[in-house]
Amino acid sequence: MLYILFMIGLIWLGWKLIVFAIKATWGIAKVLLYIVCFPIILIGLVLGGLIYIALPILVVAGIIALLCGE
Repeated sequence: MLYILFMIGLIWLGWKLIVFAIKATWGIAKVLLYIVCFPIILIGLVLGGLIYIALPILVVAGIIALLCGE
């Protein structure tokens, strides 16, 4: 009986750790996307001569950052 309770607890703990790992990974991915990749993409657009695309994206992102900022 204790073995069954132990196995249920172990499976429950393993599931919670997997969910926590997925949430942590998603958080790290968002940070990398917003802080590293987004500016590199905008710089690439400007260097490629597509400033008419990069500028509106930058303005929209800035407005969203101002409205959603804490």
